[in-house]
Amino acid sequence: MANRRLFFVVVGLICVGVLMSYSLAAYSVGFFGYDEFHFFGRELLVAIVGIIVIWLFAQLDPDKSFQNIGLGIFLLSLLLMVGMHFLPTSLVSSAGGAKRWIKLPGLSLAPSEFFKIGFVYFLAWSFTRKFGTEANFNLKDEIKLFIPYIVLFFIAVVLIAVLQNDLGQVIVLALTLGFMLLFAGGSLRLLGIILLTTLSIGLVAIITSPHRILRVKLWWANAQDSILALLPQSLANSLRVENLPEPYQIYHATNAIFNGGFLGNGLGEGVIKLGFLSEVHTDIVLAGIVEELGFVGLFFIVAAFTTMIFYIFKIANRVHNMTYYLFCVGIALLLAFSFIINAFGISGITPIKGIAVPFISYGGSSLLASCLAIGLVLSISRRAKIL
Repeated sequence: MANRRLFFVVVGLICVGVLMSYSLAAYSVGFFGYDEFHFFGRELLVAIVGIIVIWLFAQLDPDKSFQNIGLGIFLLSLLLMVGMHFLPTSLVSSAGGAKRWIKLPGLSLAPSEFFKIGFVYFLAWSFTRKFGTEANFNLKDEIKLFIPYIVLFFIAVVLIAVLQNDLGQVIVLALTLGFMLLFAGGSLRLLGIILLTTLSIGLVAIITSPHRILRVKLWWANAQDSILALLPQSLANSLRVENLPEPYQIYHATNAIFNGGFLGNGLGEGVIKLGFLSEVHTDIVLAGIVEELGFVGLFFIVAAFTTMIFYIFKIANRVHNMTYYLFCVGIALLLAFSFIINAFGISGITPIKGIAVPFISYGGSSLLASCLAIGLVLSISRRAKIL
């Protein structure tokens, strides 16, 4: 039987996302002249479809269908990410000049959201055959085994970070890849090499992009006072950045968090959504939630996320099939890293990366992909050993 507790925790998070899509979309509704329930209705419809997807996939026998579904998601999403750049502009939506969504009737589909699920499947399937069957190999042998994954990751970097101008998603994939390798039996030395390589690629991507350099400078301008206070005065003065515009996203997000306090201003009573940040219901949703529901509301969301990740790891720990185990671990890591990077961004700890909060941020593709992932995990839970 599928894990019912995981199902209900995820449904609870989805309901929070639908509710906040109504409460936090006030400015966008007024600015674009939409109906009051425009965003709420669209998110509710996708939420219903997503819950049905979870339930349907949870009924499947993973021994019969998991491999075909996982491989299908991986290949189809990869094909769509490549093919969308050859489609006419009438069929593709863009952000910042980069093509990210394929226009469908009533829905814009982001293939990269589904590619992340397919990427996790491919790693789980391949790691089982490469690292799960080897023993006592040295670092040189590990690197040789890892070369095909470097090629795949480079393809993902080109398709997502370069062509879609979305470095944040690549960071999530890199972290997931590295830690999945560790769970598959790879060494800490290889993980260190992967993280250093990823850091190098990230630095190159930043220094070759003016808007990313400005984003880092704005983040540093906001964070420098707290950090430089710990350093010697002479060193602090040399690292200080002056005369930069206020980093408005972090500034207003942290203000919203501060204004929310412990109990919040009440559902619908937040002010950050009234033009200070125009699309709070998307990537800045956690700041909007804290302002309206306070740290109490945030605590319950963090508790729900933690519970969800715990249940997924629990399922992974109770299956004998190595591919199933690694897939569950990968999905848990993917969801956890997305949440953490988003939370760190809006609180000013790191630059904002535009990563959606799984199940809560407004967006059909992100929600459907996350629901698909949970559905597959619940399917695998049918093969979990009861302890």
